[in-house]
Parts: sequence; structure tokens; C-alpha cells
Amino acid sequence: MPPRKARAAADSADTRRRPYHSPLRRQQAARTREDIVAAGARIAHRLASWDWRALTFKAVAEQAGISVRTVHRHFSDERTLRGAILQRLVEESGVRLDHIELRDFASIATDVHRYLSSFATPAPAAEEPALAALDHRRRAALTNAVERAAPDWPSRDCVIAAAMLDMLWTPPLYERLGTAWRLDTAETSAALAWIAGLIEDAIRTNRRPGAARQEPGR
Repeated sequence: MPPRKARAAADSADTRRRPYHSPLRRQQAARTREDIVAAGARIAHRLASWDWRALTFKAVAEQAGISVRTVHRHFSDERTLRGAILQRLVEESGVRLDHIELRDFASIATDVHRYLSSFATPAPAAEEPALAALDHRRRAALTNAVERAAPDWPSRDCVIAAAMLDMLWTPPLYERLGTAWRLDTAETSAALAWIAGLIEDAIRTNRRPGAARQEPGR
């Protein structure tokens, strides 16, 4: 083959191998990824319990009406897929963990309760890495909120107060209030706002949780 024709053939082969990223193709890929994450969120809402092992490539693909191979093209593994689904659930809840102020916690807790009530059952604690990472962010956000509201408090008192606030938006609490105490959504929301208000008032009036364990005269 003449050199000129050989170069032309090589250029043609390179063109066939070279990926073509058009705006339309990027839009289609974004829509497919959105469909995958939305399908996973729908599965999560229907789970009898938050057993994340049910959020598999196969289950999500069937829910989205696409092939498993397509899901693999958008997510490298199931951990990444579950992380994206969890992030979608966090966005749905309306809770922003990047900057929480103590004065807003009562309304945030009631919003979380209303959101969790849309699931098949409250979500128990799990060892799923994405959930563990979210739990770490949540605890850090609450601790920072207390420290900003009580800058003179010892760090352990801030941690204790943050831990008590954290209890107000954990699924086991909502489950017990609904099953053992038979509180409806409105009653639970009122109770959460009341307790959060008491803790906020204790911080504002410098009633530290650690003060009770101080020895007399110390």
C-alpha cells in the first residue's frame, strides 16, 4: 500500500477508535445516570428494612429498565452506586450538613422525621460505608453547632449536648415513639421540637451537662 494511502487508512482507524463526546451524548449520559440513581432511591423507599445488600446492580437495572452493563458504565462498583443513592436521599430530605446552626435544629429534626416516615420502615443502623461516612459528617456538624453556641464550654460537654441532639433524629427513636408510645407524626414532631428547645435553652443559659458530675467545691 502506498504511504499516503497507508496514512489515510491509519487515520480512519484512529477516528473509529477515538471516543466522540458530543453535547447530546453527554446529556444522554447524564439522563441515564439520573435514571439509575432515581431507581435506586425508589428501591430504598420500599425496603422492608434498610438492608443495603438489596441495592445491587441487577436490582437497580431492573427498576430503571436498563441493562446491568449500562449501570456498570456509570458506576464502578456497588459501593459507589449506593453512595450516589444515599446522597440522593439526603438531598430529598432537605437537610444540609455543611452548615447547621443550633437555632435551626428543632425544625431540621422535624423535617427529618417527616421524610423518614415516607419509607417502608425506619432505617436501622448499618455498617454500609456510605452510611458510616454520613453518620460521621452528621456528628461533626452537630458538635460544631454546639461549640459555636457555647464557645466557653469544655469540649466533652459540647460532645454530650451534640449526642443528645443527635438522638432526636435517629430512626430508632422515631420507631419507638411510633410503636411503643403510639405517637403520630404531629405528636412526634411537637415532642422533638420541645426537647430540642430545652437543650438549646440549657446551652443559652449555660446549664452544662457536665456540671452535674463536678465534685462539690471543685
